[in-house]
Amino acid sequence: MQVSVRRLLLYPLCATRSSQSRAALLRPVLRLLSPSARTLFSDTGVWEKDYRTETRRKVEEWWHPRIMAQWQKDALEESANRKKFYVLSMFPYPSGRLHMGHVRVYTISDTIGHFQRMRGHQVLNPMGWDAFGLPAENAAIERGLDPEEWTKSNIQSMREQLDSLGLCFNWDREVTTCLPDYYKWTQYLFIKLFEAGLAYQKEAVVNWDPVDQTVLADEQVDENGRSWRSGAQVEQKLLTQWFIKTTNYAKPLLDALQDLPEWYGVKGMQANWIGECTGCYFDFKLKVNGEETGETLSAYCFSPETVFGAAYLSILPSHRLLHGSSSVRSALQKAFQLGRDSVTEVTAHNLFTGHEVPLVISHKEAFDGYLDTVLGVPDCSEEDLSVARALNLRWTTVVETHEDGTQTLINSEEFSGLTREQAFDSITQKAREQKVGGHLTSSKLRDWLISRQRYWGTPIPVVHCGSCGPVAVPEEELPVTLPKLPSLTGKGASPLGAAHDWVNCKCPRCKGPARRETDTMDTFVDSAWYYFRYTDPHNPDRPFERHLADHWLPVDVYIGGKEHAVMHLYYARFLCHFCKDHGLVAHREPFWKLLVQGLIKGQTFKLADSSQYLKREEIDFTDKEPVALNGGRIEVTWEKMSKSKHNGLDPQEVVQQYGVDTVRLYILYAAPPEQDILWNVKTDALPGVLRWQSRLWQLVTKLRAARQLGDVPNPSVLKKKELAEAKKIWENKNYAIREVTTHFTEDFLFNAAMSRLMGLTNTLSSATVRLLQHSVEFEEALAALVMMTAPMAPHLASELWAGLCQVKNPLSSLLLRGGDVLQQSWPTVDPEYLEVPDFVELSVLINNKACGTVTVPLQVSKDSIRVQQLVLESPIGQKLLGERSIKRAILSPRTALINFLVDE
Repeated sequence: MQVSVRRLLLYPLCATRSSQSRAALLRPVLRLLSPSARTLFSDTGVWEKDYRTETRRKVEEWWHPRIMAQWQKDALEESANRKKFYVLSMFPYPSGRLHMGHVRVYTISDTIGHFQRMRGHQVLNPMGWDAFGLPAENAAIERGLDPEEWTKSNIQSMREQLDSLGLCFNWDREVTTCLPDYYKWTQYLFIKLFEAGLAYQKEAVVNWDPVDQTVLADEQVDENGRSWRSGAQVEQKLLTQWFIKTTNYAKPLLDALQDLPEWYGVKGMQANWIGECTGCYFDFKLKVNGEETGETLSAYCFSPETVFGAAYLSILPSHRLLHGSSSVRSALQKAFQLGRDSVTEVTAHNLFTGHEVPLVISHKEAFDGYLDTVLGVPDCSEEDLSVARALNLRWTTVVETHEDGTQTLINSEEFSGLTREQAFDSITQKAREQKVGGHLTSSKLRDWLISRQRYWGTPIPVVHCGSCGPVAVPEEELPVTLPKLPSLTGKGASPLGAAHDWVNCKCPRCKGPARRETDTMDTFVDSAWYYFRYTDPHNPDRPFERHLADHWLPVDVYIGGKEHAVMHLYYARFLCHFCKDHGLVAHREPFWKLLVQGLIKGQTFKLADSSQYLKREEIDFTDKEPVALNGGRIEVTWEKMSKSKHNGLDPQEVVQQYGVDTVRLYILYAAPPEQDILWNVKTDALPGVLRWQSRLWQLVTKLRAARQLGDVPNPSVLKKKELAEAKKIWENKNYAIREVTTHFTEDFLFNAAMSRLMGLTNTLSSATVRLLQHSVEFEEALAALVMMTAPMAPHLASELWAGLCQVKNPLSSLLLRGGDVLQQSWPTVDPEYLEVPDFVELSVLINNKACGTVTVPLQVSKDSIRVQQLVLESPIGQKLLGERSIKRAILSPRTALINFLVDE
């Protein structure tokens, strides 16, 4: 290199053709001669001594495109013989800008994806866009734009942002729910539900958002009766709406939760939302003065086995039959004017029992849960008995109690003689077979309301014919595409109603005049099946090939916010159950492990008197307590980041300041995934991960320097003390591999995994120069450390690995494998280590300050009393705790740590 430099210096610069070429000629000379020049080993072969800001920037610039290109190359070349791993992060709404919550969820999925790829799995880590919905339509109205143009522009912007973060998604599988090649199959699945009798239209009292001018599901209204999106006070309206009969799957969905691993409390939330499935609905045909009206009504029965003993069918005064356009309205209103709990001229024919009972308008304002129609059975309810007697109704006794307390059925046709438990199963099963009810559900669960009176959504593939009623669009005519509208106002009826040429059509059945359905579907329908489409995203003939869905499903790890614990997860589980029952897939449950992520919160400052949020520049921070520049008192809190609260962060600005890997490590280290992160760069988390990166760099620097000292590495020259130190390194390496692998596969405590890697870093940092020169244990431990860091900090680890593999005279075959670090096999525990009794290295804290470590047997490591005793008996315990009064000892349930609180 010196000869090259000398020749360049002696070369007559005047001989070059231009100033640009002279500058190009000088550039390598200046870089080599300047003491402040920054180089990159992968590019120049020169190893930078320290990991500086400029070094970090060059490392990330160099490795970013190479890591992403290698991921895509590996994804295309992966063998189907490898065991699959499907990691899925909830796809975003394309708002146009990423926020830190996005960065957190996708960092987690990217980390898991890299880890599983290194473990030899065929990894699917897809990405797409939940692209329909109100925000795009409202934005289009405000700006006078087409919502499609707005959405596509936002997708382009957000995809560029995701790429800038170095996130390795399978972009070849990208899906966008607002494109016809996706929503064609949303419509297809709707038709399957319609044909199965699970998608239906009825008049109902619904929640109406007066601001967004659309219907809301009950779950989209908060406890104060306000819209989840607009914040408007929700109104009640009677409208004809489309529903999906999710209540038919309530019991299977409830029972299936038992077979899933714990979901951070989400299983309990789902079970609570579904409720105890101890009753069911039965279908009735309504009559007025003995004449059939064509009206069908479903009534909830709390004790289905006693259905033959029903005395009446009761509805609430708010029931749609009293207020809508039904054929029985006038008869019911006449009875209602006479007083409540009155028998009407309307009777209900039970399609299961064949019995006919009177319809009664209840005096109550509400039944249990969301019910508005119930079956009165005097044999199993004192209240029902009281109503039947007051109205002088006749009924049949169906329950007989024996001397031993058992109860059997009588007067119940072929079910007579069965115990109530036996009859419960037999009656509900037969009702299901006859398709007249019998699906076990709870009183608190309603069917899924999917109609939305807005334009930007999947068109419901149904036409309304005067002769045939609602008719599904034939599959060969799908997709029913959205028409282009000249303008959107967001006011009045469904915007699609203005597209007259689109609305007016022919009935697919009788070919007569018909009108298309002008409501669109709730966006939760689009997201209820996207995990299927990722397995076969470009199929033009069906939503997905079964063998591909069966290969990838269930999703191994599903990552997203806990705010989706009830609605989205319930709807997605329902649709998967439905697809299983109709032979579309083999799996009943779509997701195996669920990893919920907490929020990233920013510090907010608001005036105590008005609750007005202030910007940082409007605040005086000179005193201990911040005050507004105008003198107002300020409340300081931590809240979800948002522009309106002036506490948001632009991810790209944060990455520019600290680097991709630093941000990734901070997110993973600041808190377990399910907990909130209070974003504060002054805390220990950010300086901690910055120091750790520098220490990793120093370890590679020290090994490279040690191997340049001239001695040929020779493990046999190590003395007894050095061999003991080498053994400790070997033990710590194996312990770290075991712990980190467990955290990555079982509990996803990436912060604990990083703590363990930091511990291994500490061990290696204290090694002597002779160990660096002659110890294979040090070399292999450092290689394992870099490999285990790679999923979390891929750019830094890639450069570290490059420097490690070019170390002089390597002792370990690990460094001779070839390939980048992310192409290496994940390190495994040495077999000899597994033969040694398991021990845990426990960190000992006194009054929250680290004081050392104590090794304890693994089998007692969770026993607080035993661990406390072992620590007190250890040299550290005797020295630091022997003479002190211990108030409390806290053994961490998650990490290997015990904290002694003592009197100072």
